[in-house]
Parts: sequence; structure tokens; C-alpha cells
Amino acid sequence: MITVTSMGRIFPKIDFCLDDTGAVIVQTAPGKVVTHRGGSITLPCRFHHEPENVDPARIRIKWTKVTDTLQFEDVFVALGKQQRVFGSYRGRVFLEQAGPGDASVIIQNVTLEDYGRYECEVTNDMEDDTGFVNLDLEGVVFPYYPREGRYKLNYYQAEDACKKQDAILASHSQLHKAWLEGLDWCNAGWLEDGSVQYPISHPRDECGRKDTPAGVRNYGYRHKEDERYDAFCFTSKLNGKVYFLKRFKKVNYAEAIKACIRDGSVAAKVGQLYAAWKFQLLDRCEAGWLEDGSIRYPIVNPRSRCGGSQPGVRNLGFPDKKFRLYGVYCFRENKDEAVGGTGKTKSTIASLTKRKSSNSIPVNATKAI
Repeated sequence: MITVTSMGRIFPKIDFCLDDTGAVIVQTAPGKVVTHRGGSITLPCRFHHEPENVDPARIRIKWTKVTDTLQFEDVFVALGKQQRVFGSYRGRVFLEQAGPGDASVIIQNVTLEDYGRYECEVTNDMEDDTGFVNLDLEGVVFPYYPREGRYKLNYYQAEDACKKQDAILASHSQLHKAWLEGLDWCNAGWLEDGSVQYPISHPRDECGRKDTPAGVRNYGYRHKEDERYDAFCFTSKLNGKVYFLKRFKKVNYAEAIKACIRDGSVAAKVGQLYAAWKFQLLDRCEAGWLEDGSIRYPIVNPRSRCGGSQPGVRNLGFPDKKFRLYGVYCFRENKDEAVGGTGKTKSTIASLTKRKSSNSIPVNATKAI
């Protein structure tokens, strides 16, 4: 028999039980580990055998990402010393190899898409067991709608809109956390599970009645192609910097795009401005163009004539691109930043990947696992 223990930073409960042989089996409830985009994180998973005399070369370790719709995405598989990494995880996922019984994997250069629930499966001949780890990201949720106006996006358009703004569709837990931190938005938007929700911190008649309690209002799961709403997007820490480009005169949209390029940057996306506000504490009381043609500015310390008494990213909408003049927010990527806060550069990671690949499973040997 194999027992898998999946361990995160949170251990809500530990259950002890006896099997038919009288052996004690210890299992921990699923926990979560937290990092940010670009970070490095361990997904912990340990196992032991009963009895202990099992050949390690016959142990198969498999990691899979599980979505809300119970779809499975292969991440990593190992059989003895042979290993294989799949899809977008190639070059970023490795066994921790901290000793006997360790099935933990390390994910480096974490992406927004890595957020979610992972299954650790350990198999020995006919016996197997599984455990789960939730990977959470530090980040910020923001509402988004396009130039065409409110309630113009079906699910797939909302998903694409978030990606274009350097973000992903937010999950319910991410939106709920944002509501706890004060997010108040009176327009319903798509979430990644296909539901439509909106957060209300200050109940009022125009937002679902004043006498209803504050909370995250839920329309339930909607038709992904036919129904249209806004989007709630989620982004995390940047591998770069957003800044307001100082110029002697204000510019239209086309001039703003060119100005950032001349400065060695690009016009910032909406998600990048929110990430800069959240993590860089960018505070600028000057409205500027963004890549999508909207005008916004970030306020960390509210003050008079800067758009209200609450911190946030102010949105002035989508003005005429040719005739309206503003400043511009640019984004410059860090080319040589260490990956995942590990002190390793991308070239170092590439070298590590090359060394690890000597033990990798050939493509045509996948079915042997």
C-alpha cells in the first residue's frame, strides 16, 4: 500500500485511520502554497510504503493539473530515473529529490496560467494513491470592458480580452478575496469557471437593492457564447516596470505609442498598470494612454483632485484617439532579471534543464510510463 501526503502552508486538519492490517495511515487535508508570477514554488508531496521494501525504480510519480470542469492537464511524470515534462511546463518543472519518499516538484518562473489545483499520484505496480495541492498567486483583480462598451463580451471574448491586457480571467476565490479587500463594482463580469458575478462592498439600489447584504453577487453559470457581460481579470507581479513618460507636451494615441517605442519600451497594458499599482506602489495623478486606448492613472495615496477618497486605478474611459491629448504610461521589461527569485538567470535555468534532460523519457516512450 502507498500513502501520499500532500502538504502546503495550510494544514486545516489531520486525519488518522486504521486499515484492516492495523497499520496507521496519516493523511493531511489539501493545503495551498503561495507565490507570484515569475516566482519559484515547491508543490509538496510525500509518500511511504507498507511494507517498506519496495524497489524505487518501480515507483511512478505523476503530477496533473485539475480544472474546475474536471479536465486534466499532464504536467510531469517520472518512473525511476526517467522523467518527462509536458507542454508549457517544459524547462520549468523538476523533482525536488529531497530524499526517499519525496514526490514534490518545483515549478520555476511561475506563470498566471499555473494558478490552480494539482494532483500528485504515486503508483507502485497495482497500488496507487493521490493527494492535492492548490497553487495560489499574489496578485490583483480588476474589472474590464472594451472600447465598444459594457456588457459586450461573451465568455471567450472576455477570456481573450484579459489575455490581451496581460491577465487571465479571475477565479471566484480571487474575486472574493478582492471583495474582502474592498473591491466594489456594480457591473457583472465573467469568471474563469464560466460563472458571472460582481462584488458589492456598499449596497445600493442601483446595484441589487440597498437592503441586501454586501457580498459577491452571483448570476450562476451562463451561456458562454450567447450571453454578454464584462470581465473580471487577474494579474500578478511584473517582470519589468511601468512608468509615466515625462514629456513637454501631451499627445494623441498614435504619438503616445511611438513615444514609448522611442524610449525603448511599449505602451503599458491595463493589467500591467494594475500590477504596478499593486506591487510597485505606482502613484501618479496624471492621466495617460494605455495600449488598449483607454485613459487611466494609479493612485496609492488618495488626495484632493486625484479622483476620490479611495486608492485604485482611475479610469477615464476610451476617448477619441486622434484628437484627445494625454500623457502615456510605458512598460519596460527586465531582460536579465533572475528567474523566480531563485538567484538563477534564464541562461542558468536553461543549463539546468539541459542537464536534467539526459534522464528524460523519449517522446515515443510516453506509453511506457
